[in-house]
Amino acid sequence: MNPTPKLPLRKGTHTTLVVPGFQGSGPDHWQSWFETQVPEAQRVRDIDWEVPVLAHWATALVREIDAASGPVWIVAHSFGCLAAVVAAADRPERIGGALLVAPADPARFSPIGVRNQGVAPDVESLAPWIPASPLPFSSAVVASRNDPWLPFSEAIEWAERWGSRLIDVGPQGHINAESGHGPWPAGLSLYRELVAAQGDLPIGELRSRMLKPQRRRLGALAALRQGTRAMWTFPLG
Repeated sequence: MNPTPKLPLRKGTHTTLVVPGFQGSGPDHWQSWFETQVPEAQRVRDIDWEVPVLAHWATALVREIDAASGPVWIVAHSFGCLAAVVAAADRPERIGGALLVAPADPARFSPIGVRNQGVAPDVESLAPWIPASPLPFSSAVVASRNDPWLPFSEAIEWAERWGSRLIDVGPQGHINAESGHGPWPAGLSLYRELVAAQGDLPIGELRSRMLKPQRRRLGALAALRQGTRAMWTFPLG
């Protein structure tokens, strides 16, 4: 499928960042179809989809957020949801909303990649590094009841921690190409509802002023990078 050419964004319009999960989203995945339907959508760059190091992914996403000329909406899938939550927590004043589809279980990863509990059960889980407080922008978690990457009960818990609307889609697997989610009009409708719901609520400088006194000295991404370096020393920039 050849992506539809995108028109250049006008200054002040929003950007929608598409964040795939571990091993990326191929041409038959709904995220690839989504990019052909939404002119302002663009896939996050400079990520090795085969190497799920969360600090790398979140750093790349923060760069894209900083480069955007207007408000940013995020459409993430699987491990990409974890990167999206960390990055958005670092730049809350730039985010209009986030659609988090089939988040991956943080316990299946460590800060330096996939966590094989059978081989190295003592390797640290990624879960403590994921923000667990309400996100200061509109968000929705789309969860499947038979997702092999995250039990539905845990999807409910993460949605509650993030203050996200939980959307139960029933038994839909991992909501990817393998589960039959190529063109996904229902997902596109959810995205459009999220954008429309923002309306005239302030994004940007006003929200930044409101949130600044509440920010921790060490943000989610900085803490993650620090913890990752402690486990595996290599450049994260």
